[in-house]
Amino acid sequence: MPMTASINLTQAARQALLLMDLTSLNADDTDATIESLCKQAKTPFGHPAAVCIYPQFIVTARRALIAHKLSGEVKIASVTNFPDGDDDIMAAARATREAVASGADEVDVVFPYRTLMAGDEDTGLELVEMCHAACGGQALLKVILETGELKEPALIKRASEIAIEGGADFIKTSTGKVEVNATLDAAEIMLKAIKDSGKDVGFKAAGGVKTVEEAAGYLALATEIMGAQWVTPKHFRFGASSLLADVIATLTGNASVAEQGGY
Repeated sequence: MPMTASINLTQAARQALLLMDLTSLNADDTDATIESLCKQAKTPFGHPAAVCIYPQFIVTARRALIAHKLSGEVKIASVTNFPDGDDDIMAAARATREAVASGADEVDVVFPYRTLMAGDEDTGLELVEMCHAACGGQALLKVILETGELKEPALIKRASEIAIEGGADFIKTSTGKVEVNATLDAAEIMLKAIKDSGKDVGFKAAGGVKTVEEAAGYLALATEIMGAQWVTPKHFRFGASSLLADVIATLTGNASVAEQGGY
């Protein structure tokens, strides 16, 4: 496991809140679920960078963020080619274009990781390039590598390089839908690939980051590799559904406040 410097948990909680893509990507999500998610984004300590939702809820999220006076402050991220990471390039590009047309500020597309595992680098590169084009300069493209399925460090490194070459604005660890999601080991490989590329690309840890202590490990690692000034919403995100509760508990010193949603 990579070595990381210690970080104050209160400081980490404040930082993690601002870097969070507050996420709900469940099969049983409804308009009410997404409205509640957007309400949670308004806290006494600031707001997350984005909410991350399925494409059919983009309009719902936009309306809810307006209602809570967060429009323009909290971005709307959505997902395509999710969660399977299929190799249908045109379907992924079409879904990405439709998400942007619906109002997504950011699109998290799943890289066709199985094709890379089978030795095919071209499909992944073309899919990222087409999805980048589909964003049309109107939305950020975050490419989900599914590092827990790639497993091998060499594959994670190569997937990172291909995604960056294809025009990814961020590379992201995981969908959160497989057995192994974000890990510090994968994060280290991805962050070093970003640094080695010399390009203006961000990093997103997603899946399984549930506590401030866990988040602090990623913040320390990114700070070590990229520098403290790099760790801002422009370059670093957490994709999380339950991290917010621990952030609020840490900042209020009262776990029950977060559990009851009383903030």
